[in-house]
Amino acid sequence: MTEPSRYSDIPCRYFLKPGGRNTKAVLEAVARRARELSIGKVLMATVSGRTAFEALKVFDKDVKIIAVTHVTGYAKPDLQELPEKDRAELESRGVKVLTCQHAFGGVGRGVRNKLDTYQVDEIMAYTLRVFGQGVKVAIEITLMATDCGLVRTDEDVIAAGGTGSGIDSALIIKPANSARFFDLKVREIICKPAAF
Repeated sequence: MTEPSRYSDIPCRYFLKPGGRNTKAVLEAVARRARELSIGKVLMATVSGRTAFEALKVFDKDVKIIAVTHVTGYAKPDLQELPEKDRAELESRGVKVLTCQHAFGGVGRGVRNKLDTYQVDEIMAYTLRVFGQGVKVAIEITLMATDCGLVRTDEDVIAAGGTGSGIDSALIIKPANSARFFDLKVREIICKPAAF
């Protein structure tokens, strides 16, 4: 009689360099894993909307895409980097577009900018970056989407983030609200850069 398995061997894609050049390979890996685990929601960081448009070409029709943008004013006051026509097009194709305060860069960043001292949220962001910028972003956008009620805390999601433009990292995450950050669990790393 064999003992039940105590582990799973699950492939993880490690990219040789970070950045948007990995977007297509990330989307393919995410689509495969979402299908294998019947995960119905995928969150992805997108500034221009291009990554979300690419995902629409790759994902199964039953996968709900949540595109998370930079907060308005990120690049400069009052500027929303996702053009309104692209937001409207994504939404007309069933993509939820979320624009809200960044979980790791809100009022704390304002304190740093004014008083030149780091707050807990930015310290957490720097800590998560030891795994790569995209991993930090994936965790951050999951908190943001949970806080806005777009994902539930009892259903795993896939979240993808990147370094610069495009995406280079994807995680399977048990979501949590930012006020309950330590309830968030990274279940799997689907892909990430090995060098960054």
